[in-house]
Amino acid sequence: MAGHSHWAGIKHKKGKVDKQRSKIFSKLSKEITVAAKLGDKDPAMNPRLRSAVQAARSANMPKDNIERAIDKSSAATGSNFENLRYEGFGPDKIAVIVETLTDNKNRTASNIRTIFQKNGGSLGTQGSASHNFKQLGIIKIDKKEISDENILELAIEAGADECMSNINFHEIHCPMSEIYNVKKNLENTIANFISTEIEWIPLNSVNILNEKKDEVTEFLDSLEDDEDVQNVFSNVNLEVN
Repeated sequence: MAGHSHWAGIKHKKGKVDKQRSKIFSKLSKEITVAAKLGDKDPAMNPRLRSAVQAARSANMPKDNIERAIDKSSAATGSNFENLRYEGFGPDKIAVIVETLTDNKNRTASNIRTIFQKNGGSLGTQGSASHNFKQLGIIKIDKKEISDENILELAIEAGADECMSNINFHEIHCPMSEIYNVKKNLENTIANFISTEIEWIPLNSVNILNEKKDEVTEFLDSLEDDEDVQNVFSNVNLEVN
């Protein structure tokens, strides 16, 4: 989901906290509405909706906003959202995958293409960039929920392939086809999840020169700021000096 930056695990704060929160809430609300529209309105019976609601709670979205987003799925059927993926190459030829949720694919395609072109990049065809990545199920859990020792054992029992503990959260990896089965097993012990997503993980990360970092960061931020964009993935490594 938006709000969980996927290009090196870094979200570059620009001081626009309120605006940023509004954008995050908007994207989370859209995912909740679509998930409720495609399945059961009860999160307990709809894994995608349950995950979307849990992500919204982790982002401190008010309960009223969550309920409104679910109710909206039963309202006017004029807005039919679809998931569309765009692939291309940004500054310094970094590979980029952009996942969108849109009710107007012409608008979205035009906006995404413009962002790529303005930053010296180019959109490609399906598969042009994604061969640089693998898809995995990624489940993130706040470290306050469970200790490092216990999460490792729990993840293995739940059917996960890998478990890593960062400063603030645990990250569990599993095959994307098994993500909701693993999540269901984890839910027997864990009550709160930061996110449950299918992510594109780069096979090899690309390091860029320091003087290019601002350019790349602005490009990726521009993509994430677009209202139709849900996730941005890249093979760039912005953590090196």
